[in-house]
Amino acid sequence: MRRRPGIGGLQSAAAARDQYRLLGENVAKVRTDLLKEQLATFRSQLEEFARKHKNDIRKNPAFRSQFHEMCAKVGVDPLASNKGFWAELLGIGDFYYELGVQIVEICLATRPHNGGLVNLQELCNMLHQRRKSDREAVSEDDCLRAISKLKMLGSGFEVISVGKRKLVRSVPTELNKDHNEILELSQAQGFVTVDEVERRLSWTSGRATDALDTLLEEGLAMIDNGHRDGRCRYWFPCASSISPVVGADS
Repeated sequence: MRRRPGIGGLQSAAAARDQYRLLGENVAKVRTDLLKEQLATFRSQLEEFARKHKNDIRKNPAFRSQFHEMCAKVGVDPLASNKGFWAELLGIGDFYYELGVQIVEICLATRPHNGGLVNLQELCNMLHQRRKSDREAVSEDDCLRAISKLKMLGSGFEVISVGKRKLVRSVPTELNKDHNEILELSQAQGFVTVDEVERRLSWTSGRATDALDTLLEEGLAMIDNGHRDGRCRYWFPCASSISPVVGADS
């Protein structure tokens, strides 16, 4: 019959487990300290890089985007505050704050025409028109970053994907899967009909009409029933150009 370990054996096993645990904690601490040291080094190098390429970061959108990617890898957010090292060195916080204000103004000015849903590329074009006297160019990536900061404020601004396009939503309307599919379908011509929605999406007439009526009520679509074929056309401004609405000097 196999003998069970005595008290001494149990104590030895417990002591061994404690030693392994302490060893594991020491190894983990050494690794953590090493990572912190490496991260501090990376951040120091990033600050030096920012000082050296300050003008390129401010004036070149592609360079600025790459700089943001570098910051993200070491846990630095230059947009976290308008005060501090990054704001004083680059003025980046002020740049995105100003851009965010202009995006809000454009979205408010175009809302009567598009119901609060505007194509991201169209929004960028309107920003270019408005900022053409500024030395700092604006990219789509800049717009996305500025909008992400607006979203953090709970202002209702959000970027949604519809097919291959990105749309900026400035109203708290909740779009479901049916609404998104209709918006994607409208990208081809700028409008859809009930018959087309039924045929292309294999929907019932009630489902198509219900979704279209909701988009119409929310101001995201406009109805045109003046055609000889008698079919109503639901137009979506976010699927067509609206840049003349906001002038360069507005």
